[in-house]
Amino acid sequence: MLQDLMTIPVRKVTQSKLPQTNFSVLRFGENFADHMAIAEYRDGAWQQPEIVPYGPILVYPSLSIFHYGQGVFEGMKAFKTKDGKINIFRMDKHYERWVRSCNRMCIPIVEKEVFVRMIVELVKLDRDWIPGDKYKSLYLRPFVFGAEEYLGLRACTKYKFMVITGPVGNYYSTGINPVSLTTTPDYVRAVIGGAGDAKVPGNYAAALLPTQNAQDEGYTQVMWLDAIEHKYIEEVGSMNMCFVIDGKLISPLLRGTVLPGVTRDAVLTLAHEWGIPVEERMISIDEVIEASQNGTLQEAFGTGTAAVISPVGKIHHNGTRIVINNNEFGPIARRFYDYITSLHHGEVEDTHCWNMIID
Repeated sequence: MLQDLMTIPVRKVTQSKLPQTNFSVLRFGENFADHMAIAEYRDGAWQQPEIVPYGPILVYPSLSIFHYGQGVFEGMKAFKTKDGKINIFRMDKHYERWVRSCNRMCIPIVEKEVFVRMIVELVKLDRDWIPGDKYKSLYLRPFVFGAEEYLGLRACTKYKFMVITGPVGNYYSTGINPVSLTTTPDYVRAVIGGAGDAKVPGNYAAALLPTQNAQDEGYTQVMWLDAIEHKYIEEVGSMNMCFVIDGKLISPLLRGTVLPGVTRDAVLTLAHEWGIPVEERMISIDEVIEASQNGTLQEAFGTGTAAVISPVGKIHHNGTRIVINNNEFGPIARRFYDYITSLHHGEVEDTHCWNMIID
């Protein structure tokens, strides 16, 4: 596959969809750029990748992904910097998580050079799809799935790796206004030894019903508790959680049931550097409620590629409802949000080498 990587074949669209796309109103995940990258795994090796017009692909009803869910995806973003260049944020960290997820799903690894080159060449080709507004971006979705026509339960011998992209605005329809969360007594997201720390489709599909129930009750998302004692906070389906209690930044421990978030890692790294005390540990919903009641709960917010930083204004658990920071964007969460979004657009110095700048 690597023999001709330097010249990935490109077949361009005959007519771009760009003029018909309204960049002033970008709902997350509704618009897609002109091209996509694709590579196939067969005969024990990944084949030559190519870039083709975005569009339908030929699949058969017996394709194994439809029946057994052997698939992995990632989500990252490309931004337009203040000097007109392209920045892909934390590609290395996303690739590390990609490898872990693929290993968990018995999927052959796309080599890093191939993974990066396919994404970079695709983004360069569709660079005009990157919004110019500071708080918008080009969302990048690499994914791989079992592409064998076979109904037996085993790892596939054929796979497709694809990358699609699209311009996006805020993940939540409320923008960066505080969201409301609720726990659920009837469902759990992951157990130790499961696939909770892998970015796989099944984790999200299983969350649809409880999330729908939560939204029917007026909440934005479910805040998941652990599967054994049903008391320790793990994550929200679209983001990791952080709490500021008595001046300390607390984030639930990664113990195999929580997706290791790339933005979470950035926040904890920055907090250490900024002198904010950090604790990565198990934190119960009862501790959060008690901190709210005694006045030590200062802020709560989520971190994720899609949402970046999302303040949490209300939490509900077993009939108890708390309001955090007067349901406003707190100063610590705001500091992280402002710094990371400025970093995205090249407005502050990249001291951690998190940005991949493309001319």
